[in-house]
Amino acid sequence: MLLIEFLASPLALMACALLLGLIIGSFLNVLIHRLPIMLDRDWTTQSREMLGLPSEPKGATYNLLLPHSECPHCAHKIRAWENIPVVSYLMLGGKCANCRAKISLRYPLVELATGILSAFVVYHFGLGWEAAAFLVLTWGLLAMSLIDADHQLLPDVLVLPLLWLGLIVNGQGLFTNLYDALWGAVAGYLSLWLVYWVFKLITGKEGMGYGDFKLLAMLGAWGGWQILPLTILLSSLVGAVLGVLMLRMRNAQTSTPIPFGPYLAIAGWIALLWGDQITTSYMQFAGFR
Repeated sequence: MLLIEFLASPLALMACALLLGLIIGSFLNVLIHRLPIMLDRDWTTQSREMLGLPSEPKGATYNLLLPHSECPHCAHKIRAWENIPVVSYLMLGGKCANCRAKISLRYPLVELATGILSAFVVYHFGLGWEAAAFLVLTWGLLAMSLIDADHQLLPDVLVLPLLWLGLIVNGQGLFTNLYDALWGAVAGYLSLWLVYWVFKLITGKEGMGYGDFKLLAMLGAWGGWQILPLTILLSSLVGAVLGVLMLRMRNAQTSTPIPFGPYLAIAGWIALLWGDQITTSYMQFAGFR
């Protein structure tokens, strides 16, 4: 009886979510690394077909499942016990079991971040469809943010399914009503699209990519048009501060492109969870209420 009560407790649910998040985080590491390579190969193949060029020789299968993970230094195949999220990294001392080359700290950090965020989502929403849907959104935003940080790319194969999922879940009024979700998607896309063209007409340069438009549209589909102003404001503030810090740390020029997707993702995630509270607090602080 005590075991059943414990399994139904918030602490147990958070522990299960943490464990699930660690496992998903391990998969996200594969997704973040391999998806851009898969897309690049696919685009190359399509381009050669459109240009009438002969196809490149077909290589070995490369997808999210095959080939099996291996050390990039010595090609050592990663065994099951070496692939336990976070635990294996600690057991191996952060080094390959074969050649002792260093394993990037990013891998366990992504796994740990996914686990912690997953546990928090379950704590915030409790057990239900809201938590399940928001977990999928959280995992998707994390993957997209890191891919954009690495390659300045927000893959349609991730953004568009999540946009449609946002509309579907809000068809049942999970986070907002369908009307607000629909116009959130429309307004999210058009707002950054207009900024893009105004900036391009004035400067002759592209200030952001089309993936950013789609990402904000996706966030609007999940939270409705009401979260868009706060999302844009927060992402701009975070982007300005962190962008300057990153440029200083890298000794880069101010013309160096900085991906905007991660800032949109962070701001949208915050706005979806606490948008009403942040807006209300600001209105009270400003004396409007």
